[in-house]
Amino acid sequence: MAPRARAAATPDGHRTADDLDAPHDPGPDVARSRLERAALDDAATEPLEGPTRHRIRVGTASWTDPTMTAAGVFYPASADTAEERLGYYASRFPVVEVDATYYALPSRRLSELWVERTPPDFVFDIKAHALLTGQPTETKRLPKAIREALPPTLADKPRLYAKDFPGELLAEVWHQFADGLAPLAESGQLGAVFLQYPKWFFTSSENRDAIREAKAALDPYGLTVAVEFRNATWFNEKNVERTLRFLTDEGIPLVMVDGPQGFKSSVPPIVAATSPSLAVVRFHGRRTATWEDMKGRATVERFRYLYDSEELEEWIPRVLEASGGAEDTHVLMNNCYANYGSTNARELAAMLANELASAANT
Repeated sequence: MAPRARAAATPDGHRTADDLDAPHDPGPDVARSRLERAALDDAATEPLEGPTRHRIRVGTASWTDPTMTAAGVFYPASADTAEERLGYYASRFPVVEVDATYYALPSRRLSELWVERTPPDFVFDIKAHALLTGQPTETKRLPKAIREALPPTLADKPRLYAKDFPGELLAEVWHQFADGLAPLAESGQLGAVFLQYPKWFFTSSENRDAIREAKAALDPYGLTVAVEFRNATWFNEKNVERTLRFLTDEGIPLVMVDGPQGFKSSVPPIVAATSPSLAVVRFHGRRTATWEDMKGRATVERFRYLYDSEELEEWIPRVLEASGGAEDTHVLMNNCYANYGSTNARELAAMLANELASAANT
């Protein structure tokens, strides 16, 4: 069991950010007991039928984080291989987000294995590789053929940006990314490629063009994109209508988010279905202490936050509103520390199911 977060205070007695987050980090045992008391183990196993007969899938943004695969946290003892864990996860949820593709280009063989290990109606959402959204990648993580094709001045750099690449080599990065996902697309199990732009990606004509170019680069492969912003300028009073109109005109789903507020990388919890085919909601948790201070911490610490029922209930009408405007809605818990994400996914799915049942009976 992970240690419970300790309360902290400044010398003058005021509570710190860690103290404020502490009630939402009670440890995996408490999260598990919440599910057991409410008998919610099967709550999210199948897609829900939303308003106007649209589907709502609820899942998590990882199935392989070490805090999640630790003994006794989420997986049964019998699920101790990669194949068994994915199979078990797919028996509990109908959708998952793949995080590994941000760090390394996907391979066809890996995608083939994912298809073999999951039911035909299970869906994978894929995080775009860092280079595809203007972020740096570790040179050593690139495929050998691409590394060997780099000019010597670039091959020796520990990290590279897309702007560093010769045009034809960058085109090959896009091709390998898309080609690696082909088995998922061909099986009908590929949801969307999430273009998650960094906090320095502010609203501008140039950046709107970058989004258009990313969509155009993946369109020939039959890949759908969805966009997540991490810069508040896209949604300030001056730009919010233009941003939503731009996404709607391009037919690109906005990734709606719940996360800490008050930071440069914070975006408001806007509800908007900007594509008739897909709506996406991602829950980052609301841990303020680590949202923009990750020095010396593992990435999962940023999202180490267990939502309470009141916080989840805030999103029930929002998810239903979004799902009314899209054929499919994917709701993904990115608070993937231990069993926090899987617990909240089941709780939220149960709340949505109850609300939908009530609406159907009125």
